[in-house]
Amino acid sequence: MTTTSTPAATERASWLPMVGLFLAQVLMSFNVAALPVSIGGMVDDFDVAPTVVSTTIVVYGLAVAALVMVGAKLGQRIGWVLIFRGVVVAFACAAILMIVSPSVEWAIAGQALAGASAAIIVPALVALIAENYHGDQQATAIGSLGSARAVSGMSAFFLGGALGTLVGWRPVFAIVLALAVAVFAFSFTLRSDKGDAGIRIDLVAAVLIGAGVVMLTLGFNNLNAWGVFFADANAPFDVLGVSPAIVLIVLGVLLGQAFFVWTRRRMAAGKVPLVDLSVLGSSRERAAVYAMFIVVAMEAALNFTVPLYIQIVQGRTPFDTALAMMPFNLTVFVTATLVVRVYKWYSPRAIGVFSFTLTTIALVWLAYVVTNNWETLATIVGLVVFGVGQGALVTLVFNVLVTSAPKRLAGDVGSIRGTTQNLASAVGTAVIGALLVTLLSLGVGQALVDNPRLPGSLVAQVNLDNVNFVSNDDLRSVLEGTDATPEQVDAAVELNEDVRLRTLKFGLLILAAVSATAILPASRLPSYRPDEIPDPSPEDV
Repeated sequence: MTTTSTPAATERASWLPMVGLFLAQVLMSFNVAALPVSIGGMVDDFDVAPTVVSTTIVVYGLAVAALVMVGAKLGQRIGWVLIFRGVVVAFACAAILMIVSPSVEWAIAGQALAGASAAIIVPALVALIAENYHGDQQATAIGSLGSARAVSGMSAFFLGGALGTLVGWRPVFAIVLALAVAVFAFSFTLRSDKGDAGIRIDLVAAVLIGAGVVMLTLGFNNLNAWGVFFADANAPFDVLGVSPAIVLIVLGVLLGQAFFVWTRRRMAAGKVPLVDLSVLGSSRERAAVYAMFIVVAMEAALNFTVPLYIQIVQGRTPFDTALAMMPFNLTVFVTATLVVRVYKWYSPRAIGVFSFTLTTIALVWLAYVVTNNWETLATIVGLVVFGVGQGALVTLVFNVLVTSAPKRLAGDVGSIRGTTQNLASAVGTAVIGALLVTLLSLGVGQALVDNPRLPGSLVAQVNLDNVNFVSNDDLRSVLEGTDATPEQVDAAVELNEDVRLRTLKFGLLILAAVSATAILPASRLPSYRPDEIPDPSPEDV
């Protein structure tokens, strides 16, 4: 990427402010990555189902996705440094709520507060990088955010697994609190404009996008609980027999479309929009957003599925989960850090298509080789290959968006990034949860019909056909309290193992199909190399 020869572009700025911004990205990503590792401990501590605990993951992403565009405008109005410090303090309070939470409702509230805080931190990172760095330093700083997400996931799985096994899940969030304190201290090295009190927030657009995101997330998150199409008995209401989850999804899509229509009209009238849609002015930028959504959704699905299977079904420790996910997280970190070195040889389009091809191959491979032993060489190879593709994509799509927008729209790019990533994370987690339970229900139902060793009277005693993810040990304990013979207990446990492993394989194949379809938007990414486009960061653009 070429740069101008102004003093602002050639003067080398201190990297000390970037340390604080890097840690801020680590703060958010570590918090999110720590939640799946803590599933087992929270289930035991709060005595609730894993799907209830997963609400903490969903509500965080929901809050960020619903509020991030408003957060970007608040930052422009108040001033990025001032509001950044305030929300970092709020994030610290959210960590304290997690540490002291006596029930799952407190944990959900803590993640809601953390998500609301992150809704401002996300666009602030992009805006503050644009304020403090220029030229090649800015490109390096942007790339570091991708590696920060990767190193957070790796450290969260490792530290979270170790602490969860030896001490408990709550100390994991003491690390989140310590990170927030460090970010607050480093924030005093940042510089930024004081803000513009004349900026007005488009409340109509804020309500449209906020309500749309809320409805989409709630709809996807409750597909299993309320019915995939027809309303179940647990549904709070129905519309002519149709599940409220479907109704919410449709309404969310309509509100999203209304937001775009309203914003375009506001821009045509010369008024300040909630987000400037010119950052998505070409098919290349839109392709980057589509690719980002799929990348983050796949990562969230895998980070939810594997810990769920290892901790709940297999009954293994959080540390075992950390070791199982280590090849993936380590590879994502290394790739996200080093992928910028190949930008001078290959275009974003070539890297994107190649990376999605890698993730597709890796998921298909994992679906065929995964067993109850996650330490096999075949499984590790699959996770490593998937991590290479994932790490390259995480950095690539963000760089495409930032390098194509002028500095004055950095906050808008940050808000679009935040909305896309966190909505994708919430939807990816929710959809994979509903999908796995649906597949599990079909598999268990068929297995019970085909298994003559498990009579209907035994199925009725322990409600075997009302499926959820339970460990083999828990199932054995329940069965031992019935009139089941030792042979029937062994048969039920064997069924539990086989059907749940088969469900995981089907889930991985479906993720592979999603990854394969993502090759299409990746083929619309820019075909230029970074040194072939002008630098959009100078003030006068």
